[in-house]
Amino acid sequence: MKILLTAIGSRGDIEPFLAIGDLLVTRGYNVTCLFPEQFRDLVVNSNMRFETLGPEFIELLDSDLGKSVMGSDLNQVNKIRSYIKLAKVSREINKKMFQDQIDVINEINPDKIVYHPKTLYPVIWEIKKPGSTIMVSPVPYLHYVKGHTHLAFNSNYGEFLNKMTFKIAEFGLLQTIMTSLKWVGEKRINKNQVKSILKNRSLIYSISPQLFKIENNEKIKVLGYRQRKSKSDWEPDTKLIDFLNNHKKILFITFGSMTNPEPEKKTKIFMDVLAKNNIPAIFNTASGGLVEPGFYDHNLFHFVSEIPYDWIFKKVYAVIHHGGSGTTHMGLKFGCPTLIIPHIIDQFLWNKLIYDAGAGPKGDKIGKITPEKLEPKILGLMLNASYKEKAVTISENMKKEDYDNEILNLIDASDKIHTVS
Repeated sequence: MKILLTAIGSRGDIEPFLAIGDLLVTRGYNVTCLFPEQFRDLVVNSNMRFETLGPEFIELLDSDLGKSVMGSDLNQVNKIRSYIKLAKVSREINKKMFQDQIDVINEINPDKIVYHPKTLYPVIWEIKKPGSTIMVSPVPYLHYVKGHTHLAFNSNYGEFLNKMTFKIAEFGLLQTIMTSLKWVGEKRINKNQVKSILKNRSLIYSISPQLFKIENNEKIKVLGYRQRKSKSDWEPDTKLIDFLNNHKKILFITFGSMTNPEPEKKTKIFMDVLAKNNIPAIFNTASGGLVEPGFYDHNLFHFVSEIPYDWIFKKVYAVIHHGGSGTTHMGLKFGCPTLIIPHIIDQFLWNKLIYDAGAGPKGDKIGKITPEKLEPKILGLMLNASYKEKAVTISENMKKEDYDNEILNLIDASDKIHTVS
């Protein structure tokens, strides 16, 4: 059975697909991954074929324009202007990625496509081959859930307006797909056909039910966060080992793949608060959202440029991060109280979910953090025992989750889940 996994986004978006791919390979499936070029190395040594969506999407996120959208403290007007400019610049990139999806999918002719919400052509493939696709989302609220707006709105306006946000999001997605079809000269697909798929498609949320639960639904399932087993040959250096041995209650700080226009300033804010309160911390500079200064107290702070989360999280007390789906799940998996400093859309929702779950205080967005705002939140994170207790309880429940067979059964299913008019 030929399976195509396709996703667009950051490492956190790709990770659940890599994990599903590993599961499928162990069960004898022929698996191809269609991701941005930057993720090639994560695939090529995993007995899966790699096809590229090009490097341009990730390069745009890492550009000055991308950073201004994701991590700046611009006022709302300038932020909207940046979003509009980003949309214009990304037009040609999206056009190319849509064509790449068409070319690869038509070439492979997969029996099943497992796709991310940002990949659009699988919707068209579902029209042509009903029952042949499953959407997997690492973020919640892509379908109507009582008491919540669509993910993009991240609020609660009351039931009538909440439902309207899903209609608005669906309309925007419908228009985007129809525009994409015009780009490639496809005239045989009409709006009603696309709309039917959007309303009836199969959806798996790659999210732990400890954080997100829905009512029973035949087509929509919450089947736990998917993460591949670590295969890294990474080894800690002696300085890191010594730092860990010298402190009993360490805070770990990372912004992962998120960047911002003022990493030096943001890093200093954290270091000033931590130094004032004598809290030892490990900073992961990762993609550059945090930076190592030239001079600092090496007894209180340690900097790394990369580190496996499944290695370090079990050795620290609490974590502060950007609020990606993967990092959020990983921190809780190891029982770490969590403070999220959100940068973009879904991260604000994870911030709220962590707070609502009682596993940490509610954080401020990256562009608005100050020492005055940050200090009480960090002190609460490190000193409020209830946060630790709740994180440990969530961890224990997450470790019991096992949805492998259910996911395989959904992929194996060949029945038509809907009809297309």
